[in-house]
Amino acid sequence: MSAPLISGIQQVGIGVQNVPEAWKWYRQILGFDVPVFDEKAEAPLMTPYTGGAVHQRHAVLAINMAGGGGLEIWSFTSRVSQPAAFKAEPGDLGINAIRFKTRDVRKAHEWVQSRTNNSAGDLVRFPDGEGFWGNDPYGNTFQITGDNSWFQKTDKAVGGVSGVVVGVSDIDKSLAFYKSLLQPLEVVYDKTGFFKDLPASVSGQRFRRMLLRKSFTPDGAFSRLLGDTNIELIQALDREPRKIFENRFWGDCGFIHLCFDALNMDALKTKLQAEGYPFTIDSERSFGMESAAGRFAYLEDPDGTLIELVETHKLPILKKIGWFLDIQKRKDQKPLPDWMLKLMSLSRVKD
Repeated sequence: MSAPLISGIQQVGIGVQNVPEAWKWYRQILGFDVPVFDEKAEAPLMTPYTGGAVHQRHAVLAINMAGGGGLEIWSFTSRVSQPAAFKAEPGDLGINAIRFKTRDVRKAHEWVQSRTNNSAGDLVRFPDGEGFWGNDPYGNTFQITGDNSWFQKTDKAVGGVSGVVVGVSDIDKSLAFYKSLLQPLEVVYDKTGFFKDLPASVSGQRFRRMLLRKSFTPDGAFSRLLGDTNIELIQALDREPRKIFENRFWGDCGFIHLCFDALNMDALKTKLQAEGYPFTIDSERSFGMESAAGRFAYLEDPDGTLIELVETHKLPILKKIGWFLDIQKRKDQKPLPDWMLKLMSLSRVKD
């Protein structure tokens, strides 16, 4: 039996009001054009986070074949997905931004600027290098930075998800949580002060920022595709942070969860529970999502940000001919051959 392990960010959930419209933007601008699943169904296990009622939803999980995590673009169909009552600022509690990777920051900046209406801000110097902030048409913030972990070279200016920025109330408590979840974990920087790269709305406010990185290791079927994991924790020091999903449902508008690709869920559950981080939801068995399947579970970081863990059991390799890979039958946790993963690109949606 394999050891409990997180192999990388599988996806980040984004709540929107119109899935087809949002997915079109993300595939045309940021290259998430290969669907793993596209399904309309109920979400019966999520009732602790949806007001105690079972709601219907439409979800698309799409990936960028350059490498990195994917996006689960999600909307209620039984109710209207609700936006936050305020504009979140850095340090508010929850996922503040997605971090996308690029080989060439300036090329990516030119690409996004030329194809959107002011979606990209100026090039800035982050604590770990050059990049820029941006916003999708739905008010969600993203960050594009350089990265050294790639699955393959493509003609896209932007790659997949390499990390997230998470607002926290106490960095030290959050550090303990992520160290328990992600091993080994490197602290790339830990800085306190005023930061010129942050939005003008928080100018004059002090923050503590810490970047955590789990570098790629060849463990897990999809590890070569997922690459490095970057989690930036940001704590507002001069104001009381607000909870981004206060009085709203999981699945409402915004970044709804951070999902990791997990190995040996039973052992992982035992380990995390012993360390004070119990699962709040556990499918306990394989749960189908259109042409994919796996066991999924949720837990919360110290501020209630939802973390999803998925142990993949079945993955569509070539949907057109009904070729699916049964991960459970593999005898080891080595990466899948590159050629096999590259076949997924044959399902690419072209606009």
